[in-house]
Amino acid sequence: MVSGRIQLKVDVPDDGYHRDLISCQVACPVHTDARGYVRAIAEGRFEEAYLIARGPNPLASICGRVCGAPCEVACRRGRVPRVDDDGRFVAVDRPISIRALKRFVCEKAGPDVRPAEEVLADVRSFVPQVSADADEMAALLKSRLEGRFPLADSQPVAIIGAGPAGLAAAHDLALMGFRPVVFEAEAVPAGMLAWGVPAYRLPRDLIAREIAVIEALGVEIRCNTVVGQDVSFADLRREYAAVIVAVGAKSSRSVGLPGEQGPRVYGGVELLRAISLSESLDIGRQVVVIGGGNVAYDVARTVLRQIAYDAARSAARLPGTSEVHLASLETLEEMPADTLEILEGDEEGIKRWNGWGPVEIHREGDRVTGVTFRRCLRVYDENRRFAPQFDDNDRRRISCDTVLLAVGQSPDTSFLEDGGTDIEPLRPGWPKTDPETLRTTAKGVFVAGDLAHGTGLMITAIASGKQAARSVYRHVTGRSIEMESLTSHLVLDRYHRELGYEAIRRVPVPVAKAKQRLSDPLQIVELGYGRPGAMREASRCLDCGVTPVFDGRRCVLCGGCVDVCPTQCLKLISLSALEAGGDLDAAISAELGNDADLLENSAILKDEDRCIRCALCAHRCPVDAITMERVTCTTQWRTS
Repeated sequence: MVSGRIQLKVDVPDDGYHRDLISCQVACPVHTDARGYVRAIAEGRFEEAYLIARGPNPLASICGRVCGAPCEVACRRGRVPRVDDDGRFVAVDRPISIRALKRFVCEKAGPDVRPAEEVLADVRSFVPQVSADADEMAALLKSRLEGRFPLADSQPVAIIGAGPAGLAAAHDLALMGFRPVVFEAEAVPAGMLAWGVPAYRLPRDLIAREIAVIEALGVEIRCNTVVGQDVSFADLRREYAAVIVAVGAKSSRSVGLPGEQGPRVYGGVELLRAISLSESLDIGRQVVVIGGGNVAYDVARTVLRQIAYDAARSAARLPGTSEVHLASLETLEEMPADTLEILEGDEEGIKRWNGWGPVEIHREGDRVTGVTFRRCLRVYDENRRFAPQFDDNDRRRISCDTVLLAVGQSPDTSFLEDGGTDIEPLRPGWPKTDPETLRTTAKGVFVAGDLAHGTGLMITAIASGKQAARSVYRHVTGRSIEMESLTSHLVLDRYHRELGYEAIRRVPVPVAKAKQRLSDPLQIVELGYGRPGAMREASRCLDCGVTPVFDGRRCVLCGGCVDVCPTQCLKLISLSALEAGGDLDAAISAELGNDADLLENSAILKDEDRCIRCALCAHRCPVDAITMERVTCTTQWRTS
């Protein structure tokens, strides 16, 4: 407060300010230029949109189906006021459907519709026009052609695990001149993607086509090869220049409940694997799934489909009813599962029990008869640490004949016992790792994926695989490696937007009806956008790479920009009303000098969360003090 007035605290833009406003790209672990491919879709440039999406992400088509989409959580469209047809602010808007739009362009121009060699050829042809916002793969190829990035000498690198992290590491290692060999214990590559993600979410033929592009780079994948049995970890360390351990957390955690050991109590991950690989598993018709995350929903929805499918195929209908219950400690609002998973699970008939913790699995002999739960009063303490509290007087029993546990996963690193004794453990089963290099305490051994950061999103695993590949390059070649980005501003004299874009509501992603979903375990739930829906949804993008830039030397402080702004993101205010200190003082001094009398000058404040890039302020300015400019980055790789 100064003389009874409230002072406003403001942030002074720094060099990376406008680039950081592209929040979708900042939030993506591999820094995909989502804004770039979404705007390309809006303008009908589908092939270019695919190349932008594919550049930093070797599993773009798969991410278009199952990514957790942190870009959507960060999308600025979800923070601006929504305007109705009468120009009134009615609500906060919803983010762009970025993941579904990625799927759309991958289906238009990716391995869904073209051979692997053709996809790679198009990426290479995209090299001359690469903008470092987007296409990391093309930026690397361009740097190679220009001699700034010397390749490795085809040294062999072993990768244990063909999941997202292992495949991403192999992809980038091949680009950097190595000869990556991936060892996969299962009969097919892709790890949890192939047998942990249900086929109703991710078609298996799509996985094969995406991996074919990686193999076309020269990556060798050896399936049905178990490290520790078919080949020892010690042998890999002797025969390969480096080893990346990317086995993932593929084993379900036990809960330690009375009655847990015995028939018809399974880990959820093991259930998904058995069904994906068509292995026999004794599942009843009254099922309780314990857990509240996405894996728990994958398990519950998969079992629901299997029961419905088996009943439909039976000549004599199976006696009794079938039910799938899902019980979680968390309330509905706290559940870690995606909202869409919860809604679709409800539509399909999953009986959801929120706020209940398991106490005991009941048996009569070997036969499961039910599970007793107690009311969970709190899952986390005041510091958001897991510390559940229960009401032992409030209990409930759910009758069932099968129990599936989906309360977390852990890795199997027992193969490290032969040749990996110099790898210091962080805790049992998890190696100690440098967070920057992903190197273990053993020379030449790196980790990626779940072992690097714990279980999480697929796109996070992909990012760690790419990070491990760069560390291997440094370790084997002795050269440092870095990506340099030059940010520049391009004035857009003819900037325009689609008519009424600010009022367009989020276009729902078409999905199959609940009855249709349950008719076949392989029936895809999300049908995806067609061309009109995709272009309309993409046109909602605020194009955060474009921003109005104000030239204080020209501004006459007429306030016209403030008056015309439809979301009231601009404010004209006296400098004396701003909270002084730090960067603000330095900025004012640089512009006005140190004369205190000048503090009655005015400033224009801008709320970035409200700006919709409509350009009305630029059109209204009588002295051309406001320009619409696109922030661009040019990327190149360098070594030393």
